[in-house]
Amino acid sequence: MLFLVSAHNSLSQCAWVALTALGHRVTVAVVDSAAAMERAVAEHRPELIVCPMLKQLIPESIWAKHRCLIVHPGPRGDRGPSSLDWAIALGMRDWGVTVLQASGEVDGGEVWATRSFCPRGVGKSSLYRHEVRRAAIEALVEAIGKFVDGSGVSVSEPLDPNDQAVSGRARPLMTQEVRAIDWDSDCTDTVARKIRAAEGHPGVLDVLGGTEFHLFGVHHERALRGRAGEIVAQRTGAICRATVDGAVWITHLKRRDTPGERSFKLPATRALALAGCECDVPELPVNPDARLPAGHTYREIRYEEYAGVGYLHFDFYNGAMSTEQCERLHDAYVYARSRRQTRVIALMGGSDFFSNGIHLNVIEAAPDPSGESWRNLNAINDVVREIIQTDSHAVISALGGDAAAGGVPLALAADYVLAREDVVLNPYYQHMGGLYGSEYWTYLLPRRVGAETTARLVGAPFATVGTREAVAIGLLDAAFGATLETFRARTRRVAGRLARDPGLQRWLERKRWRRARDEQIKPLDAYRTEELARSADCFFGSDPSYHEARRRFVYKHGAAHTATAPARVPVRAA
Repeated sequence: MLFLVSAHNSLSQCAWVALTALGHRVTVAVVDSAAAMERAVAEHRPELIVCPMLKQLIPESIWAKHRCLIVHPGPRGDRGPSSLDWAIALGMRDWGVTVLQASGEVDGGEVWATRSFCPRGVGKSSLYRHEVRRAAIEALVEAIGKFVDGSGVSVSEPLDPNDQAVSGRARPLMTQEVRAIDWDSDCTDTVARKIRAAEGHPGVLDVLGGTEFHLFGVHHERALRGRAGEIVAQRTGAICRATVDGAVWITHLKRRDTPGERSFKLPATRALALAGCECDVPELPVNPDARLPAGHTYREIRYEEYAGVGYLHFDFYNGAMSTEQCERLHDAYVYARSRRQTRVIALMGGSDFFSNGIHLNVIEAAPDPSGESWRNLNAINDVVREIIQTDSHAVISALGGDAAAGGVPLALAADYVLAREDVVLNPYYQHMGGLYGSEYWTYLLPRRVGAETTARLVGAPFATVGTREAVAIGLLDAAFGATLETFRARTRRVAGRLARDPGLQRWLERKRWRRARDEQIKPLDAYRTEELARSADCFFGSDPSYHEARRRFVYKHGAAHTATAPARVPVRAA
């Protein structure tokens, strides 16, 4: 089986995990043109071609000779390149995913499988990483099962495009003219819906300080007011803009590309500063433990306590953690650790990501990217060290979203590691130009899975790990919950039982003994020193591979490549 993808994103990774677990041999080819597709097909000669996320049209030279199944993020009958954008913009209550066969008619081939879901009131990227991904995997498994057993496509009635009950229909590319915000008339809900419909890509084009930016990452603000369209406050890199009936926080901006210059997303205040736009408004901090109603305002870090458990939420955009974000998370964790009213700390991460490690975009925009790489890695190391050295509480990492690079050892620093059942893990760094990484991974991964498995997980071909395999090899303790809500509810029950366990104090004594034993064998500082020495070569040495790879990642200059599923260890149900 050959995956043709524009990027090996979370959906294609999850599909790869699901299909390899079923025994299929899957090769992934990242392609950016018809010629690249033809080369990949000629090289691998697949029995079946699957396209979980492909932006380019498959040429007739391929679909006329090979069975090609395409995942389309819309219900049966839906066509067009802006399906999810329209679903959010129109406030659709029912949506779906369709697996269809490539043909001469775009999104018009035979339907092999379909699934439906009710969209949440979130951004397009979050909808894609949860509802769409889950529905797509179910539909893909059904469709490929039909291909394998020869049962063929499902028979469906012709769709009447005039039937208002049919949500699937041809819709055009959503242009910036349609997305545009009228700050003098659009209410807060309309502003939020427009930005959410453009989340991830392309963003809503707008003007700030005379400069054109794409807007990303919107959150409601229930208290602040001002003249519509004006920036009235800032908080941890985000800006607050007034609307006709309230205000919204916008966390990230991307300057509009020009023929001679490409830009990338940055925290809003940093993007404004680089564009020479002053942001002369007050910084309005909010404490992580401030008791505020849900949806009252924007904050990246939130702390709450319930029944002997301290829950630390850190919802960083795309899971990336800058130096400043790591420092604030460190301070919040130290506060959680100081609380004697609790016996358990639960690290909840964010809704879409637990953590993806250091913030490559902020590093790229720094005056000294090498120095900022070093500062960022040390800052996240400080967080991990605090977690490892916690001897007053049991610590749980609860991965409701994906984790990658340094975000994986960050999770493994806890005593127990739980994950939502379709989370994917990418516990490696070296694909980023040979970056060695730190976060005490040379201590934490072998402690969990042993040296041999660690070498496999962090080395080429850099394979994604699903939760079934992760539980089987000991990387995770358990995986459960089809949705974020069910996962978090069960996590709270697990954490609550642990906090009430009369044997917890004896368990903590054993934890202290194990940490002291490990420290005698090899001090934590030794792991950190060795890892940072190797990373320093990547940051400050003569080999520019890390800097070149980071630049390609940040500017979305992905090079075409292929990867084949390696031999997998047997897995058991999580």
